[in-house]
Parts: sequence; C-alpha cells; structure tokens
Amino acid sequence: MGMESSSEKDPMESVLSLSSSSTSNSFDKDRHVVFLQMMYQLLPYQYQTQEINRLTLAYFVISGLDLLGSLHTIDKDAVAEWVLSFQAHPSDKAEINNGQFYGFSGSRTSQFPPDDNGVLVHNGSHLASTYCALAILKIIGYNFSKLDSVTMLTSMKNLQQPDGSFMPIHTGAETDLRFIYCAAAICSMLKNWSGMDKEKAKEYILNCQSYDGGFGLIPGSESHGGATYCAVASLRLMGFIEDDILSKNWSSSIINVPLLLDWSLQRQASDGGFQGRPNKDSDTCYAFWIGAVLRILGGHKFIEEKSLRGFLRTCQSEYGGFSKFPGMLPDLYHSYYGFTTFSLLEESGLNPLCVELGIAELATGEI
Repeated sequence: MGMESSSEKDPMESVLSLSSSSTSNSFDKDRHVVFLQMMYQLLPYQYQTQEINRLTLAYFVISGLDLLGSLHTIDKDAVAEWVLSFQAHPSDKAEINNGQFYGFSGSRTSQFPPDDNGVLVHNGSHLASTYCALAILKIIGYNFSKLDSVTMLTSMKNLQQPDGSFMPIHTGAETDLRFIYCAAAICSMLKNWSGMDKEKAKEYILNCQSYDGGFGLIPGSESHGGATYCAVASLRLMGFIEDDILSKNWSSSIINVPLLLDWSLQRQASDGGFQGRPNKDSDTCYAFWIGAVLRILGGHKFIEEKSLRGFLRTCQSEYGGFSKFPGMLPDLYHSYYGFTTFSLLEESGLNPLCVELGIAELATGEI
C-alpha cells in the first residue's frame, strides 16, 4: 500500500505459526488481523488490476483493522499523510464552480500534476475515492477542521444531476444509487449537507424501489442487494427514515417497509448465506449489504444467525480473510464485508459497526 507498519512483529512469522495449527470453526480474529497486516505492508500482484482503486483497498485494510481492534499496529500519521496526498485542490477559490469536483483521486494513476501555471488540467477526483479517503481519516482520528470541506462540498454539487442522482466524476460517468450514497456519506462525515440537494436525492431513491420491495441501481431496474443498501443507508443518513422502523409507525414511512422487509429476508438462502438477487448463489458480501438493511429496519432479529455463521465459516480462509464463495481464495473486498457482518452479529472481540457509514461506531465520534 506504500505505507509501512509501525508494528515490530513480522506478520509473515505470525501467519506461518498460525497455519501450522488447525483452522478454527469459529471467527478466527488473529488470522484475520495477520491477513490485513500483510495487505497493509504489501499487496499481492493479483491486485495490480485494481491499482486505480488503491484508496478503496486501503479503506478495507484500515477499517478492517479498526473493527478487529488492531488499529494500533499502523502508523496513523503516515496513513494521514498518504491519504491527503490524493486530494485535489483548485488553484484559487474562483475555480470552485468551474464544474470540476475537488475531492480525492483513487490512486496515483488517476492523479495528474498541475501545469506550469498551477492549473489542474486533469482532475480525477471520484466520489467513491473521496468517501473512502474521508472514512480512513475519520477512523484514524484526523482533525477534519484541517480539511477544506467547503471547497469539497461546493464542488461536489456540480456532480448532482437534475433528477437528483450523482455522477461519480466531473468528466461524466454512469449515475446511480452508489454515488448518491457516497455523497450522503461524505456530507454526513463532514457534518455539512450543503454538498447536495437532499430532496432531489430522496425522490431519485424512491423512484428506484421496485414492485418487489427491493431497490434497483436506477429507476426501473432489477432489485439488488447492494443498491438496496445504498438506498436505505442514504435515506437514513439524510434523516428521511428512522432507525428501527419496524418498532415505530412504519405505515407512514416514505418507503414500502413490508415489501422491503419481505424481499430482504427472502435473500437468505438455504445454505445460510445471503444472495444479492433471487436465484443467485450466496456471496459473503451480501451478508453485509442485506444484513445492514435489516439492521436499519430493525428486522435483523429475523435472520437465521446460526446458519449464516455456518456459511461464512465455509468462506473463511485458513490464512485469514474471507472469499466470495466457499473454497475460493480470500480477497480484501469480501474479507472486509465478512468482518462487518460478524460485527453486525456482535461477535466477541469486534468493535460495533456504524452500519450507515460502514465503519466502526467509535470512529464516528457519535458514541
């Protein structure tokens, strides 16, 4: 990751000693910590194709270590310096409304230096990278008053479209619920909602709820686990739905709660895992995407926890981390959402999760 760990213990020594023992049938926290420590020091060559998403990969590592109670093993100052190096800045305040977004680039390959006059000709700032950057900074306790959040939020409004959706980058790209979520999370972490028109975003989200109760990425598309999370978490962050709707007057909610609850619960398959859409295989990450929706609704008590834990254990690698499906090699993405799911399941030794932001509650400063 381009960052050195402050831990004196070589994680490779730890994994060799751990792999000599039998794989645990429970959540194997120690192996997972070692897995993340190795990813922190050096990413395997298989991640070369994901270089443009380097900040996102860093988010999985840093937030994962935080959930596992091992944030002390990294150099927070070095992490902060590294993350901040990806931020784009206008040459002067007059450029804030020039149509560009002054957030964070996802990697060095999407970051270009200003020209001889200090003008940022190629600005690769991306909403998802900006969400990940701010999440990392929040986790390590960086003082957000040092950030030029006004420039970030003022320019972010340039990405919102007339229908309420967001483009992820100012040069143009697809618009869907993923980027409304990123914008909502950014505003929430910065405690400033000037960066988006919440009413327009709300209307777009409501238009994405399908006949079956789930949400598609765009209006009229098939319901999907990830899109449903983005919709529900965004509405919660923006204050349009209450936490634990089921215990309150859900009939007056702006979304169809019974249909959404039914669709979400039907995603738990016979093997105990969660699928993202009907007739698809269970996948580790959807245990979080759907599980988090159920937690926000107050319907997590209907999850068959024992069978879910059983499925996740079949995806737990003997070397740490989780795979997408049973029997596959672990990867950072599915590992992180394995950790978040076990946090949702209140696994002993894991920090509680803020489901709406996807980071530990302690990092939000709200508890």
